[in-house]
Amino acid sequence: MEPQARSVTEHVERVLALVAPLRAAAQDLEDALGSVLTEDLNAFVSVPPFDGAAMDGYAVRLADLPPDGSQVTLQVTGDVAAGPSSLTEVGTGQAVRIMTGAPLPPGADAVIPVERTSTGRFVAGAPRAEESVTLARQPRPHVRRAGEDVRQGELLARAGTELTAALVGALAASGTVRVAVRRRPLVAVVSTGSELVPLGGALGPGQITDSNGPMLAAAVRAAGADVVRLGPVTDDPEALRRVLDQAVRADADGAGADLIVTAGGVSAGAADVVREVLAAPGPNGPGVTDVDVATVAMSPGKPQALARWGGVPWLALPGNPVGAYASFELFARPAIDRLRGAEDSGRHHTPRAVPLVAAAGWSGSPGRLLVVPVRLVPLPDDVAGTTPGSAGVVPAGSHHSLSALATADGLAFVPPAVEKVRPGDIVQVLMLR
Repeated sequence: MEPQARSVTEHVERVLALVAPLRAAAQDLEDALGSVLTEDLNAFVSVPPFDGAAMDGYAVRLADLPPDGSQVTLQVTGDVAAGPSSLTEVGTGQAVRIMTGAPLPPGADAVIPVERTSTGRFVAGAPRAEESVTLARQPRPHVRRAGEDVRQGELLARAGTELTAALVGALAASGTVRVAVRRRPLVAVVSTGSELVPLGGALGPGQITDSNGPMLAAAVRAAGADVVRLGPVTDDPEALRRVLDQAVRADADGAGADLIVTAGGVSAGAADVVREVLAAPGPNGPGVTDVDVATVAMSPGKPQALARWGGVPWLALPGNPVGAYASFELFARPAIDRLRGAEDSGRHHTPRAVPLVAAAGWSGSPGRLLVVPVRLVPLPDDVAGTTPGSAGVVPAGSHHSLSALATADGLAFVPPAVEKVRPGDIVQVLMLR
């Protein structure tokens, strides 16, 4: 099959057309971190659910405190701690000791912090000894009103939102116990090449350690999916077909891969096993369908292919480590986001990129999107239009070098129309740290 030439954006669109959001299921809130909501969530209860003390101190009636801030002495008639307790009404000329988070007793409408009273401080574990307290009106009431943070029925999160630790906390506070989310995708990562040795294996002549497999598996986990590592696979079509069958075959729990990501074997070499498998169905029938081989206008990462194996979407990435990683961020991560149901999947081919200033110049790659591993450095004072002491980016090394990728703070994307990046130019950078 003759490769089709296309832009990065066009290839993203082809990738996203291969995948669809996974089914939704109810899950306990505490187990759903990193999953994506499939429905809007509203607060079951208000936060806080009652008027409560924002400070340790004394619950009082503002009517008893002169507006001019002069001090008065009030009778101390009780204690209120956080948690269930009986609340004694605060009457005229009275005050009640109250701890942070405790409900405000009837009659009180303000809390005076203990450090601003004649008591000075409370001693942990010591019983109340004071019969009276001298205090004065303060600028703030130090009361958290019911519903001050969240009101019952208020929208807390929309469908398509990822559950972060902070959101889990907010939902828990408002009474959410279970949530409807899409399950985490299972991604099979397969590296190919007869020269590859599994991590930790002894190297023989002409062999190298498989780095793409562990790198892409880590990237899959970082993208919010689960991973099964298969390979490395030799440049043998039958061996690759067996591994692909293994990836899509349902396990004891009935789960096969939702997405296959391979690295290597997709170029135009005589031993490029992925291209060979894509071109022929094999002796046991057509495992591969919807084959789409492309040359994408990017460097590194030009050779790409898409297909389905056993009906499962398959993204074939190049073997160059920087090209493989850049391809994952540009193509595989949006596919995973769509499987997860993330609301921003595919909006742009670099949705998480931020604009940064080039602190040095480097050549572009006319006609291709150039992907450059970059490091953050202080900007020279002579870079026009920048603030002294601000940060810019410089190349971390060769854009084909794995060591440059390892030391990079981000990946800079230089558009195909740019022949040269000059100091002071704005470049889009996908931050890696």
